[in-house]
Amino acid sequence: MSDVCDIRKLLSDWPYDPKNDARIVRGSDGREILQVRTPLGLEQVEMEGRPDGARPHAMDTALEFFQQKLAQARTAGTGSTFELTELDCAELFNEGTLFYFRYLRLFQLNRWADTMRDTSRNLRLFDFVRQYAERVDDRDYLEKWRPYLLRVNIAASAFYLLEHNDASKALKLVQSGLEQIASLEVMDHEIFRFERDRSLSSLRELESEIQQKQPISPVELLQRQLQRAIARQEFERAAKLRDQIRDLRAQQNIP
Repeated sequence: MSDVCDIRKLLSDWPYDPKNDARIVRGSDGREILQVRTPLGLEQVEMEGRPDGARPHAMDTALEFFQQKLAQARTAGTGSTFELTELDCAELFNEGTLFYFRYLRLFQLNRWADTMRDTSRNLRLFDFVRQYAERVDDRDYLEKWRPYLLRVNIAASAFYLLEHNDASKALKLVQSGLEQIASLEVMDHEIFRFERDRSLSSLRELESEIQQKQPISPVELLQRQLQRAIARQEFERAAKLRDQIRDLRAQQNIP
């Protein structure tokens, strides 16, 4: 027991603060590591592969292992009978939770590309379980969190685009995401309803923020003026604005 490291100094150098409880550092080998300060200690999370650094079934992840089993079953001509047992699903659920804890912190740290990677990965997990789980309860188990997972994926993707000065594409992505979440098959479950409503509200706020920051083109400015003129029944002005919009579209080759 004398070789066990006492981490009290490390903890005292990083006092617990719920507003500043996650950071990314580099290990002695140069790899990035995510560290989380908890009230009683410190958690360390790998930034690549499985968050816990494990290799289940000698594979990078359990999801890859079961996807490989499906591919092998298809090669053998038995793909139509492939199913995930209750124990298989439990293993996949536990692994998905590890990725959830990581992407939650990555989003907090504005690591948009990494958040996109982990949320996209868990969306593939959701789809895989839904399609191949043997039991109905397992097929439905993850679906109540799908609105939340989609929201985080869409928001991270939008923030990534905004960082790369593509507000127009970010806005279209958020609007498409709103449609996707609104069109999800409704589940009679309190968590699903809560997450769907919260996700729609959050993405609408993001949509509004992007619209306010997005530069307005001359055509869009004239269109807004046209809408106001129509609302005020200023029909002569509205007709002139329509002519200006038509001419400007023609000049800019806008259909």
